[in-house]
Amino acid sequence: MEFWKMNGAGNDFIVLNDMARRIPDERLGELARTVCERHLSVGADGMMVIRPAESDGDYRMLFYNADGSEGEMCGNGARCICRYGYEKGLAGQVQRVETLSGTVVGTRVDRRQYRVRLNDPSVMALDHPVEVDGTEYACAYVELGVPGLPHAAVPYADLAHADEDALRGLGRKLRYHPTFPKGANVNFYEIVGPDHILLRTYERGVEDFTYACGTGTGSVVSVLTLLGQVSGRAVRADMRGGTLTVDVTRTGARVTDILLTGPTNIVCKGEITDEDAAFL
Repeated sequence: MEFWKMNGAGNDFIVLNDMARRIPDERLGELARTVCERHLSVGADGMMVIRPAESDGDYRMLFYNADGSEGEMCGNGARCICRYGYEKGLAGQVQRVETLSGTVVGTRVDRRQYRVRLNDPSVMALDHPVEVDGTEYACAYVELGVPGLPHAAVPYADLAHADEDALRGLGRKLRYHPTFPKGANVNFYEIVGPDHILLRTYERGVEDFTYACGTGTGSVVSVLTLLGQVSGRAVRADMRGGTLTVDVTRTGARVTDILLTGPTNIVCKGEITDEDAAFL
């Protein structure tokens, strides 16, 4: 089966066009586990499958994490799939992508830069402290869309020099903390300048840090905007894989119109011949 491998600020994905619905639904999770394994197959943080629209979108995006679990949505994935959609003629420079959490609008900025409007928060808890091993961590909790994509936003001093193993261990414990009913993507952040943050995200479904997380970036900037710690306009977020920019609209105690802008990269195009995924 033909595929593209893409990344958005280092968050990497395998993109499959299944508009003809050739892949059985019950095999999608298994396929994702197989092809996302970095040492045994193509390797990626997740797999995206393009299907025909079911409502008023240009097409539908199914997202699967590397462990085979289905995700509600993925911000960097949506930016990448919008480039795919444009370059393959599935949609124009502005497109509507149906996801499990609702329709996402994507815009082509230039050849490699794409912007998506993330789903509005359906849950926003600015003060949601969490205790781990006797230590209480300041935390905010956000869910984007319905059903909500869950994110914890955790401030972390001197994040750039944090011990990797210690941070990973804390991320894992927070990700599975019982206070988060669906589990959570854990976003450690530090404000390093005016409208400038550093961010590391421990993602559920990957069960490790990824090089970037688009919905996590949008969630953290939304929290910080409501707390008055960033302006909400052209907020720069630096991650291991690159830089994303977020703009949000604040109306009182709510944020809407979370716009995520950043780079896309077509890494390779080819055919999956993985014999462990022989049903392709």
